[in-house]
Amino acid sequence: MLLEIHPDNPQPRNIRMVVECLLDGGVIIYPTDTIYGIGCNIFNADAIARIARIKQIDPKKAQFSFICSDLSHLSDYAKSVDTPIFRLLKSALPGPYTFILSASKQVPKQLKTKKDTVGLRIPENKITHCIVRELGHPLMSASLPMDGDVEYFTDPELMYEQFGNLVDIVIDGGIGGVVSSTVIDCTSGAPVLIREGAGDWEQLIG
Repeated sequence: MLLEIHPDNPQPRNIRMVVECLLDGGVIIYPTDTIYGIGCNIFNADAIARIARIKQIDPKKAQFSFICSDLSHLSDYAKSVDTPIFRLLKSALPGPYTFILSASKQVPKQLKTKKDTVGLRIPENKITHCIVRELGHPLMSASLPMDGDVEYFTDPELMYEQFGNLVDIVIDGGIGGVVSSTVIDCTSGAPVLIREGAGDWEQLIG
């Protein structure tokens, strides 16, 4: 299904439809403040396995991240961080950053990395925010497995053409971005840049 949701005023009925799909084990393609992502319920092992198959990766080696709705949400799934790191999170989020933190016990085992870490995001996107709020817990997220033409990363109708038979809902929230989030590892105490993407890394740590 290609489901149009207004980016500034998401229709509650359509948000509920997406959340019901996720609770039933569905897989969705959805917008963020950077690129479109593919996601599912973090507590549904079958849905996680589906995404791994779509991406043709081993679930145990996958670099999945959690989409949270706010910092309190985030603190449920990451171990407590020291004050400087918390200040960094507070200044950067919501925004185009993924923070790698030590995973708490609430993170499902199949989503923990060997290093016992988890990537957490709070995108500045109303559609995604409404979905996660209604869902009541984070959305598991991964990048789309796309090569070639950049339009396939940005145009929901083209995503639907390519993935409509593999996922349950492709959300049309308008044309997406082309630059991924900036990834910052905070597990060693000091922030370490892993991947530079959207967002101003130097200003963030300056």
